[in-house]
Amino acid sequence: MADRLADHTTLRVGGPAARMVVATDDETLVETVAACDERGEAVLVLGGGSNVLVADEGFPGTVVRVATKGIRAEVSDCAGASVQVAAGENWDEFVAHSLAQGWAGLETLSGIPGLVGATPIQNVGAYGSDVSRTIASVLTWDRRERVRRTFAASECGFGYRSSRFKEEPGRHLVLNVTFQLRRGDLGDPVAYPELARALGVDVGQRAPARQVRDAVLAIRGNKAMVLDAEDHDTWSAGSFFTNPVLTPEDAAALPPEAPRYPAGERVKTSAAWLIQHAGFAKGHGNERAALSHKHVLALTNRGGASAADLVALATEVRDGVEARFGVRLVPEVNLVGTRLGGPGRS
Repeated sequence: MADRLADHTTLRVGGPAARMVVATDDETLVETVAACDERGEAVLVLGGGSNVLVADEGFPGTVVRVATKGIRAEVSDCAGASVQVAAGENWDEFVAHSLAQGWAGLETLSGIPGLVGATPIQNVGAYGSDVSRTIASVLTWDRRERVRRTFAASECGFGYRSSRFKEEPGRHLVLNVTFQLRRGDLGDPVAYPELARALGVDVGQRAPARQVRDAVLAIRGNKAMVLDAEDHDTWSAGSFFTNPVLTPEDAAALPPEAPRYPAGERVKTSAAWLIQHAGFAKGHGNERAALSHKHVLALTNRGGASAADLVALATEVRDGVEARFGVRLVPEVNLVGTRLGGPGRS
């Protein structure tokens, strides 16, 4: 029986792969993808499966699961820790490892599911930080030019939940990521009010990095954002939609009580606030697919959901927010073989 992608994604939906290859080293990873490209065969590179919604029909080509391992560090008193991490390393395990070694800078990104190789693509972030703050370089296989390329952080085009790798989808196969981390016990200044309250500090103050990690894990756990096989609220892909970044004019059209955060010359607002105030409460949906009972920004598989069920729910939420506030939510989750329905599908 063909491998079901439902068995390899945190949403636990998705039909069979025509072929699946597990790549445990860079050579297998590059050679498999390059061979498929030469044949003109569709390829899906799959990491932890935590940010993907795969169609019920499955994937008609080759799925390459990234399972490469390795962490190499160069540490000095002056420069801190330069840490090269294989794409297939588990992200949260690497965060825990870094703190155990006395390397600070990743503590607010604790509890995020997925693999290290996915983090620069999405510029993964949480609680006032993102990986672009610590990434020094990214080694990739350029599928178009068929060469290995190293991008310095300044060349990665990092933005809010975006990068040059996301803007050129599928072109760059991430092989490893090098992080530049501080040595020390204190975390970075706390930028997120909810986290500051949990730590008992003011915004802008610092706290021990391990305490920050514990607080982040507790907050995420209360929102069902830490994977738990027994909790259907965690059968999700995390935040399904990105927080909208609006022009000042569009932001001014929102109700006065809507959250607003500076984002350069634009204004970021809260997708969760928009969803809730458009009339979608926690648990909205049906017995198969529903918003999390703990956090409206997560769409969850209650058991037995299909990809079509989740797409229908996401479309309902997106269209409801647009009808109420004139803001069109954009999926943060990668849709494979499917898309949200309705006019101007996305």
